[in-house]
Amino acid sequence: MKNLKKVQVVALLVVTTLLGACGGNDAKKENVEGDNGAETSAAVTLTVKGSDTVLPLAQQEAEKYMQKHKDAAITIVGGGTGVGLSALEEGTTDMAMASRDLKTEEKLKFKTAKKDIKEALIAYDALSVVVNPANKVNELTREQLEGIFTGKITNWKEVGGADEKIVAYSRETSSGTYEFFKEHVLDKKNYANNILMMPATGSIVQSVGQTKGAIGYIGLAYETKEVKALKVSYDQGKTFVAPGVDAAKDKTYPISRPLYFFYDATSESKVKPFIDYVMSEEGQKIVLETGYVPLK
Repeated sequence: MKNLKKVQVVALLVVTTLLGACGGNDAKKENVEGDNGAETSAAVTLTVKGSDTVLPLAQQEAEKYMQKHKDAAITIVGGGTGVGLSALEEGTTDMAMASRDLKTEEKLKFKTAKKDIKEALIAYDALSVVVNPANKVNELTREQLEGIFTGKITNWKEVGGADEKIVAYSRETSSGTYEFFKEHVLDKKNYANNILMMPATGSIVQSVGQTKGAIGYIGLAYETKEVKALKVSYDQGKTFVAPGVDAAKDKTYPISRPLYFFYDATSESKVKPFIDYVMSEEGQKIVLETGYVPLK
C-alpha cells in the first residue's frame, strides 16, 4: 500500500485528464491550459466535486487516465460529500464524490428536482482514528471513542493515558465522514459542543500532528508519520484491530465504509467512460496503490 504523504485540499484543483470517446465528433471543444502553459483542445470537460476522502483517489485515477487519453479535461473539487451532492442537485457538477450513502432528505430533494440519481460504488475505505505520536495510548474501544467525542471522557488518564486534556478534532457537518463517524462510532449520538470542526481532512492531520493531546479521524489514505493510528475494538476490548487495507478487506477492522460517485442519469454517457476506468482492473489497482480498498 502506498499512502499519500501529503494531501492538501484546495478550493479548486484542476487535473487535466483525458476522457476518451465521451463526446464524439460533435462534442463541444474547450481550451484547457496544459502543464507547459500551452492550450490544448478538450473534446469534453468533466467536473467532479465532493468528499475529501475520495479526493486523493480521484486525483490519482484522473492523472493515470490522462496518460491514456488525450481529448478531455476533468476538474476535481473537494469540500465534503454534502458540498458535492448540493452541486449535483444544482447542476454545477457532473459527478459527486461521497463517503456515505444518500440521506432520505437528499433523495427527496433530487426527486423534487426531477433528477434520476445513479450511484457507482468505486472502492472502500478504512476510517483511521489518529492521535499525536507522543501519546502513549495505542488502542481504544468504540465505547471509549464515543465517550471522547460526546464529551463524557475529557482526560487521557481516563483511558490509560497521561494526565492530559483531550483535544478532539472532527470534520465539519457537510462531510460524509462526519456523518459516518456519528452513526457508526458514536451510535448516532451528538458530538460534544467543544469538538473542533475542521474544513478538510488534511487540516485534521496537521492539527493532530501539532497538538500533543489531540485525537481525530481520517481516511486511511491520509495517514502520515505526523500522526499515530490507533487499534480499535468493537467487542468491548476483547479484540483490537489496526486500520489497514487487508483488515478492511476481510472486515476485521470495524470502521470501514463504501466510497461512491453519484451522477444524474442524463449525464451517464458523459461520465461512464471515467467510471468504467476507475472500476477496471487498472483502476482498482490504483485504488490499492493510493491506500484504499479495492472492490474485489
